[in-house]
Amino acid sequence: MNSFKPLVFSGVQPTGNLHLGNYLGAIRKFVALQENNDCIYCVVDLHAITAQLVHDDLRNQIRSIAAAFIASGIDPKKHIVFNQSAVPQHAELAWVFNCVARIGWMNRMTQFKDKAGKDRENASLGLLAYPSLMAADILVYRATHVPVGDDQKQHLELARDIAQKFNIDFQEKIRATGTGVDMVVGEEPIHGYFPLVEPLIEGPAPRVMSLRDGTKKMSKSDPSDLSRINLMDDQDEILKKIRKAKTDPEGLPSEVEGLKGRPEAENLVGIYAALADKTKADVLAEFGGQQFSVFKPALADLAVHVLSPITAEMRRLMDDTTHIDAILKDGGERARARAEKVMGDVFDIIGFLR
Repeated sequence: MNSFKPLVFSGVQPTGNLHLGNYLGAIRKFVALQENNDCIYCVVDLHAITAQLVHDDLRNQIRSIAAAFIASGIDPKKHIVFNQSAVPQHAELAWVFNCVARIGWMNRMTQFKDKAGKDRENASLGLLAYPSLMAADILVYRATHVPVGDDQKQHLELARDIAQKFNIDFQEKIRATGTGVDMVVGEEPIHGYFPLVEPLIEGPAPRVMSLRDGTKKMSKSDPSDLSRINLMDDQDEILKKIRKAKTDPEGLPSEVEGLKGRPEAENLVGIYAALADKTKADVLAEFGGQQFSVFKPALADLAVHVLSPITAEMRRLMDDTTHIDAILKDGGERARARAEKVMGDVFDIIGFLR
């Protein structure tokens, strides 16, 4: 093998309702990436139990994410859509990576600090080791690229660190098994097994904020359902939430500069721009000088126009889950075939008897 075959991997946790931020920030990008890439899209259900062990209906949460993938336009025949727990090699490689990664690396992960809060001693070991499992998710397929948001960049750096340490520590054994690739780490040429995965940034990612507080990200965990537009919301719910979205007394400015210090106005303009595939400047050229009483109905109509077909298809798929289950089963089998080959190589490189 002379080089790593380009491959895109990404996953979404099945926790809570998917919302507009998930769609604009991740799923819509997944759909675009599949046009020119080999893609694997995963419902990361093993990650779902790191912060909350017991879920009311994890199976249907898994199905709901898969339904969102399919309803948004991901092609499960050309690409792979599956749930993580269907491929045991994710957890298997994560254990190897737990032994590669250093405790100091994990302690530096800011997301662990944020999620664990002040009571770090009471957080699960899974929450601490979460980034090691994320590295395994990517590298069990030797994926080369991952679309990431700001909150996952540190985890991707850790995946690179883990891959690099594995490659260096096992360099001679990798060469002996004939499974590696000549690569350069820094200025040092080595023979490595895992790629140093690259972040995939397709244009500026829209940062979708809460409809109730423009300084906080739109979140599944926000106690107020009015703070987000869920992908399963019907037309009336979307209209109500945008109508009640927090704004300020001023009208919309004509220039982007005029949005500074106005987080709620900037958020709504940003949402319109993302849904319409325009820039904020384009939106303000159209609506500058108008009051929110004019802009909000236009935004609501646009949101309904874009999201209604997705919502309708998600509801259809969730009404009879036979089709979704078949897609996940097929995707799991295809993913497992790839992962088994990689884990076989890893066992040989480490020296396990098999």
